[in-house]
Amino acid sequence: MGKILAVVSTKREQVGGGAPIFIVETEKEQQDVAFLLEKILDGNAHDLKNGTMILVDHND
Repeated sequence: MGKILAVVSTKREQVGGGAPIFIVETEKEQQDVAFLLEKILDGNAHDLKNGTMILVDHND
């Protein structure tokens, strides 16, 4: 089971919780931010296909 490191979303009203949340304007910006965080946090980006991507650490 993994740990959610961050959330990147275009839909502020649909996200919440304990992980850092990054709100972006466009899908392109979402992908750019998620893939940059993927490298910085050494995690894996997963597109939920609803305007939200999560960064997960699968090494736990």
